[in-house]
Amino acid sequence: MLEKVISLEDIPLVDFLGVQNANIKEISSAFPKSKLISRGNEIRVRGAEPEITRISEILESLVAHFQKHGHITPTQIKSYVQDGPQAQDLDQLDENVILIGNKGLVIKARTPNQIKLLKAAQQHDLVFATGPAGTGKTYTAVAIAVKALRNKEVKKIIITRPAVEAGENLGFLPGDLKEKIDPYLRPIYDALDDMLPTDRLKLYLENRTIEIAPLAYMRGRTLKSAFILLDEAQNTTSMQMKMFLTRMGPNSKVIITGDRTQVDLPKNQKSGLIDALHILAKVKGVGFVELDSMDVVRHKLVKEILAAYDKSET
Repeated sequence: MLEKVISLEDIPLVDFLGVQNANIKEISSAFPKSKLISRGNEIRVRGAEPEITRISEILESLVAHFQKHGHITPTQIKSYVQDGPQAQDLDQLDENVILIGNKGLVIKARTPNQIKLLKAAQQHDLVFATGPAGTGKTYTAVAIAVKALRNKEVKKIIITRPAVEAGENLGFLPGDLKEKIDPYLRPIYDALDDMLPTDRLKLYLENRTIEIAPLAYMRGRTLKSAFILLDEAQNTTSMQMKMFLTRMGPNSKVIITGDRTQVDLPKNQKSGLIDALHILAKVKGVGFVELDSMDVVRHKLVKEILAAYDKSET
């Protein structure tokens, strides 16, 4: 007798298994010669070939369906049981859905340039995403990283940003450098709250599967099998940007986000983001995505505000 293990990591077990494991029982009843056992966040399938292969394919298809849509109906289970992994998805598929987040929240690329960012990250190991605040560049990048972690494409996520003050004085804040900069990383924590269950996010932060740290903490490290996000990159110096880019290790992916119009560096210092965009413009394997006011997904007035400021500066 063979055994195959299907992982249900990051999936709400009650929603996937059904009340009193009704969904698993539905599959079991179609394959009486095999046995399905639910333990923790795993389903163990025991049986003989080729039945065990068919059951495993059905379960893997249902897991993929759940990760995309956040739910499974009895009708869909019957469809997968009857037709296997080739079953027609009964929900309208949307290739721009990145993942299903907390409480079934659908997280997707919602604008043309956000879609470009999603596709660029699929095609390149290093992507620069630039544009004004509110265009969703950081949120989309975090979602792409979480999806890669869920799919076991990487072993960890590292999110960093330079410790440059934006009109406020970090020196008067209590704590060490990380504690001082954590409030400035609040948008990233908020994004992660949308995408991962609270207990799972807490565990990932504690065991450093997800690491959020100032850019200064990256020096001297080689980051392998990781998805690395550099946020607010316009506030890096050229030396910091070069240091960060050379941290990439084997099997790593990087997204760098920033707004070249919001540089908070001293006037005599060149932005590492602007410098890198120029230096790496013709390097093969690097992706570039420019977001603009049409990508703003905040309150409808934000687009008008950005347009008014752009007009006043011309």
